[in-house]
Amino acid sequence: MLKPPGFVRVGDKMEKLAPYASNPEDSKGRLYPEASSKGRNCFQRDRDRILHASAFRRLKGKTQVFVVHEDEDYRTRLTHTLEVSQIARSIAREMLLNEDLTEALALSHDLGHSPFGHAGEEALNDCMNEYGGFDHNAQSLKTVTYLERSYAQFNGLNLSWEALEGLAKHNGPITGDKVPEYIKEYNQKHDLLLHTFPSAEAQVAALCDDIAYNSHDIADGLHAGLFTPEQISEVPFIGEAFAEVNKLYPNLDFYRKVHESVRRLINAMVNDVVEESRKRLGDLAPKSADAVRELSLNVISFSDAMAENDRQIKAFLFPHMYRHYKVRRATSKGRRIIKDLFNLYLSEPDIFHSDKDTVMGKPKTEQAFIISDYIAGLTDAAATDEFCRFFNAEVKV
Repeated sequence: MLKPPGFVRVGDKMEKLAPYASNPEDSKGRLYPEASSKGRNCFQRDRDRILHASAFRRLKGKTQVFVVHEDEDYRTRLTHTLEVSQIARSIAREMLLNEDLTEALALSHDLGHSPFGHAGEEALNDCMNEYGGFDHNAQSLKTVTYLERSYAQFNGLNLSWEALEGLAKHNGPITGDKVPEYIKEYNQKHDLLLHTFPSAEAQVAALCDDIAYNSHDIADGLHAGLFTPEQISEVPFIGEAFAEVNKLYPNLDFYRKVHESVRRLINAMVNDVVEESRKRLGDLAPKSADAVRELSLNVISFSDAMAENDRQIKAFLFPHMYRHYKVRRATSKGRRIIKDLFNLYLSEPDIFHSDKDTVMGKPKTEQAFIISDYIAGLTDAAATDEFCRFFNAEVKV
């Protein structure tokens, strides 16, 4: 069957792509060339490799905000990732972008996160301060290009250039002294055009990260009793959603009321992204995926009004949730676990054991990176177990 211009094969169907979408047939390829797959394009293979990666499976045991075992209903790093993926796929489909690449980027964007959420990342960054610090976006790239060890011919997953570019530039172009050490190192052998914006698909995945954690953190915070609907309704955008639900369903129970309100927030944010992005793309009229990269601004974006709503949500959640004493008590323990393990392994390298790397006989800096990589890959439970074993302690997090 001949393929019409501007279409991509998905299974036994042809799906239309916008001219500025990433077409797998125009991919810049992989660092290690591989024969093409009969039934899947390169972005579909990227997605599948990510789903089968051990780092992806371990996301189920890593904290999003609440320590994993506190309540099975709270989001983990894995469920957050799946929610990002669902929202991102919906937007990509609506805008005729490449859904497979968008999904691959959404599924892989948090592979480098350490245990115990952002508190764990802060702890590892402190530990690695004299060695260049720790950055979870750089760690995600390192995970898929080096740390995963499943394939016979290469370390990592050997993802397409477009997937690696989107991971490295999750927060946009990287220039000057802002380039994390591993991204700089990898870029020397596989140029990811760090100075440009990423593809429209990568921009969708990045913005959906915000949409997902704003919405599910509101829901989790309410269910945990960290704040009330009345308190968070002080944010006008959220207050309007709760007011609509209260008017339509005055006798609705608390759980359903929260769900109905949050789904309205997600819907409003998604619709805003699609409308604003179509306007930008219409005004800028990029003719290819590379033309998107060369622009001086994101083409996937909130409107100014929704961006202000986003700022107000974050401004509320920071003190009421992320800095709430209940959350801080749990993550404080996680922070100490990570620092104590790191310092122990660095001071006594003969007790360090990893299936992938050894630190014995290596320079201190190299030892620090290997230890950091190892700790970043642990789940909350695995890190806690190691801490208890070495320090003869019982930790309830």
